[in-house]
Amino acid sequence: MNDDLGEYLVASGALTREQLREAMNLQRTGNLRLEETAVRLGFADETLLARAVAKVAGLPFVDLTKGKVPQELLDRIPAEFAREQLVLPVAEKNGKLIIAVDDPLKRIVVDQLQFQLGLEVGCAIAAPSKLRAALEQYYGLAPEEDVARSMGAEDDAEEGDDAPIIRLVTRTFQDALAQRASDIHVEPSHSGLRIRYRVDGILRVVAEHPAHLAAPLISRLKIMAAMDIAEKRKPQDGRIGLKLKGREIDVRASILPTNHGESMVMRLLDRSASLIGLRELGFEEDDYKWFRRVIRRPNGIVLVTGPTGSGKTTTLYGAIRRIDHSTTNVMTVEDPIEYDLEGIGQTQVNAKIDMSFARALRAILRQDPDVVMIGEIRDLETAQIAVQASLTGHLVLATVHTNDAASSVTRLIDMGIEPFLLSSSLLGVLAQRLVRKLCVHCRRRDDNGRWHPVGCERCLQTGYKGRTGVYELMSVDDKLRSLIHAQVAEGELFTAATALGMRPMREDGQRLIDAGVTSLEEVLRVTPD
Repeated sequence: MNDDLGEYLVASGALTREQLREAMNLQRTGNLRLEETAVRLGFADETLLARAVAKVAGLPFVDLTKGKVPQELLDRIPAEFAREQLVLPVAEKNGKLIIAVDDPLKRIVVDQLQFQLGLEVGCAIAAPSKLRAALEQYYGLAPEEDVARSMGAEDDAEEGDDAPIIRLVTRTFQDALAQRASDIHVEPSHSGLRIRYRVDGILRVVAEHPAHLAAPLISRLKIMAAMDIAEKRKPQDGRIGLKLKGREIDVRASILPTNHGESMVMRLLDRSASLIGLRELGFEEDDYKWFRRVIRRPNGIVLVTGPTGSGKTTTLYGAIRRIDHSTTNVMTVEDPIEYDLEGIGQTQVNAKIDMSFARALRAILRQDPDVVMIGEIRDLETAQIAVQASLTGHLVLATVHTNDAASSVTRLIDMGIEPFLLSSSLLGVLAQRLVRKLCVHCRRRDDNGRWHPVGCERCLQTGYKGRTGVYELMSVDDKLRSLIHAQVAEGELFTAATALGMRPMREDGQRLIDAGVTSLEEVLRVTPD
């Protein structure tokens, strides 16, 4: 109860000056809401109090005992959210949804709804007991649920003022998962706090919160990620383990100080999601058959290359899942371990205890492996161990960051690998990118027979839903071995591989364009020129 409201109630005769002082003291010490304050003061006319609150707050008053809320409005807000937050949709005017609330200070709830529904939300004040009765009438009774408890939060009563922030954080994660986001960006600016999701590789703004939410929201996330909440000048990394609606979610969090405050990026990994099989990765049939053959080889190196987020690890997981684990010892070294694979020994890189890729790889080779998967070749030491392992009877599957298949050979030689060793051990290189798939519900074909994105509710108006791979497979034969040994230029190696049957990624993407799986614009966007 603020000073303006108090003075209005005194002037109108609803409260005496002594009752006002008592009310203010109650709210300062007990954080009481309007309904509780009215009860403590014996203030019987709850409707009069609600009307006074609405007038002072500059909001409309709504009498929920009159009229009936249409079902189409009720469907706009989930029943669980409405009951939990004590909000009821009552009208929609010019694209603005009006909700009945019992307290004009529910700014965070309004932000949450605007975030979830993607439209403007306004408030009207209702008498608290009437609002509860209406919620029971329209949404029914349900047991109280604290959705934040799955993230380690205590009871809302103990959290006090933090409870709305906890709910906002939880809703952010839930909405990100519902929209299939791979990353959440929390970015402060001079005007507010921007939330962006990366969906199918593309960032898009999903919410703009008021600036006053930035500090408590970031602090809550830092606590969850076991970061130093007092440190605001240095970058920090952390991890969050969540269980939301039965789904195990692993979150890698990174925080960076900026000129407007701390910016946070969180990579989401749904551990309960099903792994994609080798067949479902979108290979052309000949490439699929090559991959099936090569993972049966007793020794050699297979590289999967591409930028961050191009699906390299998923491809390697799909490959090693096709290996007979009952007769083969398969071991991995990863950063991080993205999925638990049955029957496979997986080792996590940990810089804090000096468990690097190279150190873990040395230890793995003493465990009598047949197949070794290396999450990423980052340095000469790791590359040298991988080459030596392939030459001593191990099949090595690894990723490296390069733009195409031919440049991965140049990269390893530049690291310091001897060309004659690389030419002897390399079986093939698979370069890949992920392209967005056209939404099958709204795609349209033009007069030339080419498919284009349109946009509908099912694809969040983007025209695309889901992703698949485009590939460039350089299978190393005797001709290419001699060129690698001779350390020819990257362009010459690419030309020779193409002449021997390698399809560049853009050419591979053409088959998806012809089949209506993706668009020409999407293939041009992600593939190297």
